[in-house]
Amino acid sequence: MNSKTVGVIGAGAWGSGLAQAIARGGHKVQMWAREQDVVDGINRDHENKRYLPGYPLSENMTASTDIKEVASGKDFLILASPSLYLAPTAKQLLDVPDVRDGKVVIGVITKGFITSSEGPKLVLETLEDVLPECYKKQLVYICGPSHAEEVAMGKLTGLIAASENPKNSIRFRELMRVPGLMVYSSLDVIGVQICAAAKNVIAIVYGALDAIAEHSDQFGDNAESLLLAAGLNEIQTLGMAMGATHPETFTSIAGVGDLDVTCRSKYGRNRRFGQDIIKTDMLDRFKNLDDLIARIGEIGYLSEGAVACKYVHEISVKYNIKLLICEALYKILNKEKKPEEVIEQLLTLGKVE
Repeated sequence: MNSKTVGVIGAGAWGSGLAQAIARGGHKVQMWAREQDVVDGINRDHENKRYLPGYPLSENMTASTDIKEVASGKDFLILASPSLYLAPTAKQLLDVPDVRDGKVVIGVITKGFITSSEGPKLVLETLEDVLPECYKKQLVYICGPSHAEEVAMGKLTGLIAASENPKNSIRFRELMRVPGLMVYSSLDVIGVQICAAAKNVIAIVYGALDAIAEHSDQFGDNAESLLLAAGLNEIQTLGMAMGATHPETFTSIAGVGDLDVTCRSKYGRNRRFGQDIIKTDMLDRFKNLDDLIARIGEIGYLSEGAVACKYVHEISVKYNIKLLICEALYKILNKEKKPEEVIEQLLTLGKVE
């Protein structure tokens, strides 16, 4: 195997899990983290104790708090910062010669929408505005049904590598041809990004329903499957309105596959957030959705779907499309309606009054 050098910008759970898979395949991986304890744990103990505790990491992995060091001299870069911090993090790469000159192939695994003065934008669109001109239509977006814990363990996982440059998609596909990963190419960069972002919104509602169903004579597995299928329809409606090019994207692992695992898996943070809304009255401490986003660190884990919900609402208004489940969650998170009331209306009446 031709070993490559890879820099991973961001050391959260998903970034660490994918880095571990690539390192397990024999490539040299260096991660960037803001936190010194995360860097020390990876270098000394071969474990990310803060974001992926309990999963041993390859000796092919190292870490640093110096972002320029991690981004320099690499064959590939993978941007893994949360959506709230992606743009400012990417701006720190502009002084790196390899990035400035377009010598490194860049992939992105961040999920969500990103705010701008022009309204919500997709991840790659945002990065193309930040990175040098040479990266326009060259970036690769990577997603799929891929909880970090299973990826780190080497359990079989399918991913999509989407890019407007087919050669770059293939380059990442070859890089990730390692034990435990199956990677497929796509040209539908818009559709794939929307699947990755919007499924987190649906998963929060699914988690709330799951918590309600534990003590309900009205809702059970059948209702959860009904919600999942309706959620997939809303994701496709959103995607086609925003310019997705391939309807089959939504029936692929990027769409139904990622939605299913995000809704049903015990590892899903968005599902957990939905459950906590019901079980622990999680929202009581927040005034509205904006307050929740501003103080999202107080939750104790990152629910990307809570942030994405605001932007999906804005996009649905812009394009005049009806997304009942997404709008129901918006009313819940914005403290306009009680969660149990909204979910019952949504499933029994097909609307929220």
